[in-house]
Amino acid sequence: MKKRIAVAMGGTSHEAEVSLRSGAAVAEALRAAGYDVLEARLTKDSVDELPRGVDAVFNALHGGYGENGGFQAALDAAGLPYTGPGAAASRLCMDKPAAKAALRKAGVPTPEGAVLTAAAADFPPPLPLPLVVKPPRDGSSVGLSKVTEPGQWAAAVRLAAAQDARGEALAERFIPGREWAVGVVCGQALPVLEIVAPDGWYDYHAKYAPGVSCHLFPPEDALTREAQRLAVAAAEATGCRGAVRVDFRLSPEGGLFALEVNTSPGCTQTSLLPDAAARAGIPFPALCARLVEAATHD
Repeated sequence: MKKRIAVAMGGTSHEAEVSLRSGAAVAEALRAAGYDVLEARLTKDSVDELPRGVDAVFNALHGGYGENGGFQAALDAAGLPYTGPGAAASRLCMDKPAAKAALRKAGVPTPEGAVLTAAAADFPPPLPLPLVVKPPRDGSSVGLSKVTEPGQWAAAVRLAAAQDARGEALAERFIPGREWAVGVVCGQALPVLEIVAPDGWYDYHAKYAPGVSCHLFPPEDALTREAQRLAVAAAEATGCRGAVRVDFRLSPEGGLFALEVNTSPGCTQTSLLPDAAARAGIPFPALCARLVEAATHD
């Protein structure tokens, strides 16, 4: 059993505030599970602020350095075990176009899309409306827009491109229907969770503000089992270990489309993964302990 655990939280991304909430919840859960926990609030893109002499690092960072493979590569170099996917898988999943290609190759459906530069704001959309426009390399629905009218196109592209390190935007066909999320923990799918957000739009506010979105658990049937199968396939296709969350849209015709693989799922009071784990009979302290014991490095 690993005994002394550093919980990395905060960081430099625009998701630092959410990360602090995740980290505090994880630290409390790990203490309840019997671990000696040190909370490491990072303020720079480096592992230098981590405490010495720990058995593993629980990565509660969201976005940026904590999710794009940089933090993972530094921990690999230091020989420190950590929770979640490794550096290569983290880099892949943060790059949505590359991840979508890996999913399609594995037979996991994803919405049709196109990568554009900011200059595309001055031209008509390349795909029929409605479209979802988002940064190709970011998380937590920051810079996300739904374009239903031509007049919304330019602002959506510029907003997404401004959030992206390469100044690009990803335009995807909007899939009407339901929002499903499937957590995968150490290769095993959790129960399917449905998110009911205001107007069916799961943006940053709906994701993190308490009480805005509602979580439901659809009855188990052939469709939920297929979502679980696809989630495990998505985790495998992207080389992910530990805990990930695969987000889907379920069309009115019953088609499942994977939107992305989140390699650092939130652990706040409104987060999806802990809710689904609890539904599966895994209390939050037990979930965190399971991830810590599975922590490794490349």
